[in-house]
Amino acid sequence: MSELDQIVQLLERLVNKVEAVFPPLNPEPDWSAGAFRWRREAGDKGYLQVVKNPHRIDLNSLKNVETQKQAIVRNTAQFVGGRSANNVLLTGARGTGKSTLVKACWNQFSAQGLKIIEVDKTDLIQLSDIVDLVSERPEKFIIFCDDMSFEEGESTYKALKSALDGSIAAPSNNILFYATSNRRHLLPEKMRENLEVNNENGEIRPGDTTEEKVSLSERFGLWLSFYPFSQEDYLAAARYWVEYLGGIWDKTTELEALLWHRTRGARSGRIAWQFAKDFVGKL
Repeated sequence: MSELDQIVQLLERLVNKVEAVFPPLNPEPDWSAGAFRWRREAGDKGYLQVVKNPHRIDLNSLKNVETQKQAIVRNTAQFVGGRSANNVLLTGARGTGKSTLVKACWNQFSAQGLKIIEVDKTDLIQLSDIVDLVSERPEKFIIFCDDMSFEEGESTYKALKSALDGSIAAPSNNILFYATSNRRHLLPEKMRENLEVNNENGEIRPGDTTEEKVSLSERFGLWLSFYPFSQEDYLAAARYWVEYLGGIWDKTTELEALLWHRTRGARSGRIAWQFAKDFVGKL
């Protein structure tokens, strides 16, 4: 082996050792994309991954949530238009369209440059890194956390509190936080916490534990509540999806839809969508 070959091998070993100590930098995000996910790496690093096939939903496909739809569309229009807008918390019954409404709202305004970043609850600890990454961008971003609730002992919610309102850094004008949860206050509420209530001059004041839990949800300026569907609401949603998928709605279809929800023990837009897929698919 020549002396030159030995030098090349030594350099290759040196490069391999350096790469092991200093991992390669993540590539610059493709900012032309409309939807991203935050991907956490080993340690305290992460990067934005482009969603290649985002779930685009038409706002008209959401039924029985007109009040909530109007509120979030108005808020998002203000945000995209450069006016003041609130962070949004969508809470309530499962399967009633909370997550779908956020995705549909993003789709409605994506042509105007609105982008969405999905962040898993466990990655909220890196929220400040995400904010730093996009806060200087010219685009508008919705940071979306789906099914966000915390159990006792979890501390990642504190990073969210700080990002929403409480950090020394001023809130960025190009970022809003949209979150969904089945819990209104996002944290579990225990019966024993009622014992912490204080009586001051005849007035009842919540204890410190309750105040801490409520303080997170209060950082969302706009609360949207979702409720279980009535039978009429459920049938309207089922009919929409059956016809959307190319099926025919008649008395037989309606009876099948009623039987379907009874076997599931619930009525919701999600149950209606699942029925439509099964009913139309088997035909």
